[in-house]
Amino acid sequence: MNMSTVRFLSAFGGGLILASSLFAQAPKVDFPAASPACTLKQRIGLTDIEIVYSRPGIKDRTIFGGLVPYGKVWRTGANAATKITFSTPVKLNGTDIPAGTYALFTIPGEDEWTIIINKGAAQWGAFQYDEKADVARFKATPSRLGRPMETFVIEFTDIRDESARLNLVWENTLVPIQFEVELAGKLVSQIEAAIGSPDKKSDGFYFQAATFYFNHGLDLHKALDWVNAGLADKPMIAYEMLHLKAQILAKQGDKEGAIAAAKKSSELAIQTEGAGSSFVRMNDDLISSLK
Repeated sequence: MNMSTVRFLSAFGGGLILASSLFAQAPKVDFPAASPACTLKQRIGLTDIEIVYSRPGIKDRTIFGGLVPYGKVWRTGANAATKITFSTPVKLNGTDIPAGTYALFTIPGEDEWTIIINKGAAQWGAFQYDEKADVARFKATPSRLGRPMETFVIEFTDIRDESARLNLVWENTLVPIQFEVELAGKLVSQIEAAIGSPDKKSDGFYFQAATFYFNHGLDLHKALDWVNAGLADKPMIAYEMLHLKAQILAKQGDKEGAIAAAKKSSELAIQTEGAGSSFVRMNDDLISSLK
């Protein structure tokens, strides 16, 4: 091997080493995602819901009827298929869905959307969507927003003990889905079992049990007994419990008893929270409604 070749190989090898060193030292750069990932967690009643999806933006594009064609299955977001998990059975727009993890697909339309709950949660987009894996399909009626929503969002609103509204919102479109869970049947048996046990119950437990029965139109006689049991220990929350007692008595038609309980509630609320206590106003409103 002549000297020219040796010098060339040495220079070439040195260049490779230098280039490798430069590449190895290049800092890592994290670029923002075009459609950021989002995880939504919500408890409704005793049911835990988790939705994992990506949130694309409008970015000066026509979305529905354009980027997202009408009449075709959509991943309901970006990137991987939107994944939704229920810890208990639920109802979506009156359709029964067992507990589990699913893909949430949709078929957008100008006047009507099809919502699809599908077993194929572990897939990219909707490219491998298989209708045979559908757990349920049902319809939803979209409404038009007053102003555009730049970034796609899935949200829960109007949350109650046994229901909520699940909204799909993007561009000028809002698609509402009625969400329901079964709660009273499960909780009543637990409450009754706890009440029947010989263990001492806290005033807070009596208050929560009575409140649940009152709010769900259950046995008001039991609810009143539990409020009175909780009040026997003269708890710190006596003014809250007395307000509930006033509501129960009013619903039972005992106006005098309700007014007396409401006045006592206000008296204790002022002592505890001051004259600005919201319970004073709520009691005044209750008393006015009974006169």
